[in-house]
Amino acid sequence: MYLPGAAIDVIKIFILGVLSFGFAFWMAPILIRSLHKHKLWRKEVREKSIDGKDLTYFQMFHQEGETKIPRFGGLLIWISPLILVFIFWFLSQTGIDWFEQMNFLSQKQTWLLFFALIVAAFLGLADDILQVTGRGKYIAGGLKLPTRIWVVAAIGIVGGWWFFFKLQRFSIFIPGAEDFNIINFFGIEEYSGFLYFVVGLLYILFFVLVVLATYSGGVIDGLDGLSGGAFAIIFGAYAIIALVVGQIDTAAFCTTIVGALLAFLWFNIPPARFYMGETGIMALTASLAVVAFLTDSVFVLPIIAILLVLESGSVILQLLSKKFRGKKIFLAAPLHHHFEAKGWPHYKVTMRFWVIGIIAAIIGVTIRLWG
Repeated sequence: MYLPGAAIDVIKIFILGVLSFGFAFWMAPILIRSLHKHKLWRKEVREKSIDGKDLTYFQMFHQEGETKIPRFGGLLIWISPLILVFIFWFLSQTGIDWFEQMNFLSQKQTWLLFFALIVAAFLGLADDILQVTGRGKYIAGGLKLPTRIWVVAAIGIVGGWWFFFKLQRFSIFIPGAEDFNIINFFGIEEYSGFLYFVVGLLYILFFVLVVLATYSGGVIDGLDGLSGGAFAIIFGAYAIIALVVGQIDTAAFCTTIVGALLAFLWFNIPPARFYMGETGIMALTASLAVVAFLTDSVFVLPIIAILLVLESGSVILQLLSKKFRGKKIFLAAPLHHHFEAKGWPHYKVTMRFWVIGIIAAIIGVTIRLWG
């Protein structure tokens, strides 16, 4: 039976996504039993926020979950794609055509993605270990915030260097800007009928800033099912973009992440059997930033990832307001805790955030494909 190339590409990314889900779903009960057996959860509840203030509302709603539900659920999210890419790379060496087509490890598309995923995941894993053992000098144990930021920034520097020197990226694509008369305005130039904001060597700095900003959105991991659903929506949107722009291996990477996230979500919806932890959040945010640059879609990242923007933005605004105005804007931050404090059940907060995320993702994908 003859299948056109586009159909084969779609089949490839769907099969990899389903396989990722299946493997993670099979591995989850084994992981959960091990985590509970060794009691790998926080031994104390966080009492202070990042600015040293009391976490009144947080303690009210999350005291039991903080100390009875294990972390490390994020292991599913990055181990499953990693095993799949290794399996199909190994099988592709046999010379069998089908295995070669299923291989999604490529220098121009997924090398840097897996680098960011693995390095960030291991950093988060170290942080989770420190938290469950009560070590470290961060809140309730863990890596200090400056340490996290510096390591995430280092990942951004390596990624920016790779894009600039290896992939010859030195400009930012502006979706739809060709419809406006802004050629040669603020460094905007036209290439092959499309407009790009030329930044030169500043591309590396911009890359680092985006990686750090995306990481700040990791504060969304605070309610059962919230972060898993949010990131599944975001990576699903980028899988569509990557497929349309012809980056099939990048799309395959995104669908393996989505598959693993859906398996994680099966066990993380209320009542959660485990939490994602920093090993999942850091892996997801770092690789998400790389995906956005690879697909020339960083301009729409704040739209597609609107939930991350709202969550990190609420924390920043809350800190600034308390520092300069002496009072809060929100009852609690991040934003999902504010709605909890207003009396919304946690499942209502989660599902309404998912709806917002889906609508924003549709808008973001539409704007990117318009360009």
